Amino acid sequence: MTADGRFRTSGGELAFREEGEGPAVVLLHGFPQSSHVWRHAIPVLSSRFRVIVPDQLGTGDSERPSGVPLDLVAQAAYVGELLDGLGIDRCAVIGHSYGGGIAQLLALDRPGVEAMVLLASSAFDAWPTAATREIQDTPEDQEVEELVAAGIRASLRFGMVEPDRLPPDDVEAYVRAWSGPDGVASFFRFVRQIDGTGLAGREADLGRLEIPVLIFWGERDPFYPSAIGERLNEAIPTSTLGLLPGCGHFLMDEAPETLVPMIFEYLRARFLHAPHGHGVEGIVTIQLERKPPWVEMAGLDEDDDEEDA
Repeated sequence: MTADGRFRTSGGELAFREEGEGPAVVLLHGFPQSSHVWRHAIPVLSSRFRVIVPDQLGTGDSERPSGVPLDLVAQAAYVGELLDGLGIDRCAVIGHSYGGGIAQLLALDRPGVEAMVLLASSAFDAWPTAATREIQDTPEDQEVEELVAAGIRASLRFGMVEPDRLPPDDVEAYVRAWSGPDGVASFFRFVRQIDGTGLAGREADLGRLEIPVLIFWGERDPFYPSAIGERLNEAIPTSTLGLLPGCGHFLMDEAPETLVPMIFEYLRARFLHAPHGHGVEGIVTIQLERKPPWVEMAGLDEDDDEEDA
C-alpha cells in the first residue's frame, strides 16, 4: 500500500507518505531537509513495515502556518497527533539531526515506541548548531529566496565529505521545499524556533530507556562532532553506536547503501522480532569497527596484515 495523505494537527496540516504493511516505522527528517531524505530507505523498509514519513509542520509539503509553535516539543506533539489519528499504538522511530531530537522526545514521552534509530542527532544542550544560530541572525531585509537557496546548498556542501556524490536533482529537491514567498517566510519562522529546548536536562531520562537504540554518526560531522554521538551512546544503556568513516552530517545522502540495510536488519531483529531469511537460526553479528580486532590483538598495521595474508 502506498498513499500520500494530509492530517490536521492542532498546529496545522501535516503532509505524509504511507507505504507498506506491518508494524509502523516513523521517519523524521532534519533541517533544512525534507522527507525527500528518506527516498532510499522507504522502498526497503516498506517491504516489512508500515512506513510513515511526514514533513514537519512548516516544511516540505506540510502547511506553513504563522503564529503557531514550530519548536522541537511542538513538532513531537504534532507527530504524536498524526500517529493517534492513524491508529498507531506501537512503532519504531528513526530520526536524522533535528528529527532525531523529535524521535528522542517520542521515545521518552510516548507509550508504544519500541525501538529507535538516531542519525547524527540533536542531543542534550549541544544544539542549535553555530550555522543555525547564524541563520537566525539574518536581518529582515535579507530574508529572500536567493539567500535561502544559497544557504541550503552551502549547508549540504559543508556538511558532506564528498558533496559531489549528491545528484543536482536531489539538491534542488531540498531547495524547492523552501521556495517561493511562503517557503522563505516559513524557513525563517522555522529556524528561529530551533531554540535548544526539549532535550536539555533529560540525560537521566535517556538512562532509563529500555528499548533498543541504534545510533549512527559520521566521523567527520562538522555540525555535531562524533563526541556527541559517543556521549549519547553512553547515556542510553540499551544503545549501540556505529561511526561511519568518510562521512559528515548528511548520512542518508552520503551512505544510504551502507545504512539502509543495517537499519532494516536491526529493526527486523529488535523491533519486528522476526528471524533472518537465510535459513539458519542464530544472531548475525556485525563488527562496527574500522580495524578488525585481530589486527589490534596481533599488534599489526592493516597494511602489514594484508601483506601477510
